[in-house]
Amino acid sequence: MSAENRVAVDAVIHPGCRILNSSIGPGCELGAEAPVTLKNCRLGRNVKLKGGYFEGAVFLDGSNMGSGAHVRAGTILEEKANGAHTVGLKQTVLLPFVTLGSLINFCDVLMAGGTSRKDHSEVGSSYVHFNFTPNQDKATASLVGDVPRGVLLNQKPVFLGGQGGLVGPSRIEYGSIIAAGGICRKDILQEGQLYVPPAPVEKMKPFEPGRYGNIDRIVQNNLIYIGNIKALKAWYENIRVLFIRDEYDQVCLDGAIANLDLILNERFQRLEKLGEKVPAVGRNLAENSKNWKAPVETVASASLMSEIEKAERTDYVNVIQNLSQGAQFAATAWLQGIVNESMI
Repeated sequence: MSAENRVAVDAVIHPGCRILNSSIGPGCELGAEAPVTLKNCRLGRNVKLKGGYFEGAVFLDGSNMGSGAHVRAGTILEEKANGAHTVGLKQTVLLPFVTLGSLINFCDVLMAGGTSRKDHSEVGSSYVHFNFTPNQDKATASLVGDVPRGVLLNQKPVFLGGQGGLVGPSRIEYGSIIAAGGICRKDILQEGQLYVPPAPVEKMKPFEPGRYGNIDRIVQNNLIYIGNIKALKAWYENIRVLFIRDEYDQVCLDGAIANLDLILNERFQRLEKLGEKVPAVGRNLAENSKNWKAPVETVASASLMSEIEKAERTDYVNVIQNLSQGAQFAATAWLQGIVNESMI
C-alpha cells in the first residue's frame, strides 16, 4: 500500500490486494473472494468489494460488489447499492438499494428506485446497456428513474429483466418492468408499466452513415440526463454535506462531486460531438449553451435544510426517508427546477 492511502484500523484487507491512493472507511472488507486492485477510490463504511478492479469510483456506506468486477472512473454506488459477480461499470450512478445481478455491462447509466434492500430496483443477470452507436458516437446515457424524486428514497422500484438490454439514450419511469430476454429500444414514460420488447424482425437494407432516427428525442434525453446529474451534484453540495461525520465521509463527498463533474464534462463533449455530425443540432446547442452547460446557482430551501439540521444525522437513509411532506415537496421542486433549466 502506498503512503497516500487512508485506511481505517478495523478494515479487513485480504492477501493479494493492491491499493493505491484510496480511502477505506471503517468496517470495509476487500478481497474476500479474489484479489482486489483499488486505485483512486473512496470507500465509506462497511463497503464490501469481494474481488476485481476498481478505479476512480466512490462507494458509500454498505455498498458492495462481487468478484470479477471491473469498475471504472466516474462511478458512484450510494448506500447499499450492490452488484453480484462479473459486473462492468463506468460513469454509472446507482442510488441507494439498486441491485445488479451478475454478468452485466452497465456503463453510462443513472438508476434509482426502491425504498430498502427488500424493495429495490433490480437489473437481472446478463444485462447490457448499449452505449455506442453504429455512427460511432456515445451521446447515449440512460436515465432509469430520476434524481428529483429518486433521492427521497420513496419511489417504486424498476425491474430490468435479465438476458436483455437497454439501448441508450433511454428514459425509464419508476415502477416499470421490462420482461427478461428482450432489448428495450424506447422510452417508458408512464409509471407502473410492464413492457415486453418485440422480437427482432429479419431485415436487410443499405446503411446510411450519419443518419439519425428521431434526433430530437436523442438530444432531449441527453439534456434531461445532464440536468439530472446537475441536480444530483446540487444535492451533494447542499444536503449530503450536512451528514459529514469524519474524514472518511468528507473524502467520499469530495470524490462523488468530482465524479459528477467528470460525468457532466463527458456528457457535454458527447453531445457537442453529436452536434458536429448534425449541424442543425450543433447550432441549436451552441445558441443555448447558457442553459444546458451553465453551472447550478440555486440552493436548497432554508426550510428543507433546517429540518435536516435538526435531525440526528448519523443515518442518511433514515433521515431522508422521514422528511416531512413539505420538505419532500420542496426538495423535488428545487431539483426538478435544475433539470428544467438544462433544457433548450
